[in-house]
Amino acid sequence: MTARTVVAIASLAMAWPLAGCASFYEIPVETPIQAKIDVGAFQRVLVAGFLNGGSQSIDVNAETARLLRSQLRNRQELRVIDADVIPLVEEMDERLGLTPPGQETDETARFEDEKALEAHAAILKDAAYWKQIGDEYQQPLIVTGTVFFNEVSRSGVVSRPQTYVDQQGIEQYRTVREYSDMHGYALSPNFVFIDGRTGEQLYTEAYHEEVLYPTSQNTPPLSSYFELMDKVLPSFLNTLSTQKIRGSRVLLK
Repeated sequence: MTARTVVAIASLAMAWPLAGCASFYEIPVETPIQAKIDVGAFQRVLVAGFLNGGSQSIDVNAETARLLRSQLRNRQELRVIDADVIPLVEEMDERLGLTPPGQETDETARFEDEKALEAHAAILKDAAYWKQIGDEYQQPLIVTGTVFFNEVSRSGVVSRPQTYVDQQGIEQYRTVREYSDMHGYALSPNFVFIDGRTGEQLYTEAYHEEVLYPTSQNTPPLSSYFELMDKVLPSFLNTLSTQKIRGSRVLLK
């Protein structure tokens, strides 16, 4: 028997009774994730409105502005300004000569894909325009951007749970894979944060989320929109304020 083996056996013998006496306990922990931009210079936030396209089933501009304002009110770091949503598509239509001044336009029907929004997205970099908006609302932090919400279809092999009864007569679950046609929605927001004092962009962040259902399932577009926004909101809020991720750790005593 070598010296190394003797030491290993002795260490194991010492550890065994200690392990028997040890106890494990779980403690909650919170991990802070720092905000992506410093909003200390602002007391107010204006969710101005969004260039939007895709499905005509819901008003994505109004719904997004309404939802973000609601979420920001719950955070209480900045006072949310109540104002009409700015029709950015109409503003750019007039600039590009697509509609006469003052005439309303159908915001969603024309933008069937995200590329069609590119020409209108120039307004998001117009510092003079946003400084004017900022001066009107006492120089707040401004939230704007683009939101594209559209229907998607996918086909392929998917996994689903299936029940069966084993030899003992007990119901069990197993995973089966099968080819299926799926239908759902995709959400692609690009949030732009603008300094209302200068009109300059402070930060931008883009997202893409999809949700799919069996073709036999009829899910309202608005329900899918909120389901997708739920995935985006934590990161959006973390842009403006420090978030705490809750978890737990197991300690040995």
